[in-house]
Amino acid sequence: MSIRLYIGNLPQSFDDQELDALLKSVGEGIRFKPVLDRETGSCRGFGFANVDDPKLADALIEQLNGKEFGGNSLRVERSERRENNSGNRRGGAGNSGQPQASRRAANKVVHSDAPEEPAPDPRWAGELSKLKDLLSNQKTAV
Repeated sequence: MSIRLYIGNLPQSFDDQELDALLKSVGEGIRFKPVLDRETGSCRGFGFANVDDPKLADALIEQLNGKEFGGNSLRVERSERRENNSGNRRGGAGNSGQPQASRRAANKVVHSDAPEEPAPDPRWAGELSKLKDLLSNQKTAV
């Protein structure tokens, strides 16, 4: 089974070949993939390495965690999978065991003629009361 390692605190622009050489200095069979920004395509400062051998993973953590690379001190540790991945686009199961609604379905606006109105958003409550006062003043002035 493959072990996934988090490698963080990478410089924004680094040479892939330099990092590959650094990883190969620890051992062979380390596959690294940087996490890229969607808009710019540059590295977001971290990535993940997959290693098949647990001893190699431990050696990688021991030798590279805190090591200086490109002016930054690397952070290397075992990656932990998130239980509730809000960015999961595959619609996996959440904590409740129920499938998550797809993003498209969750953003649908449903109109209802229900007599009950939900409470206004507290961030806009002050503005709403000012508008109500203005409207009531207009009605009484006419």
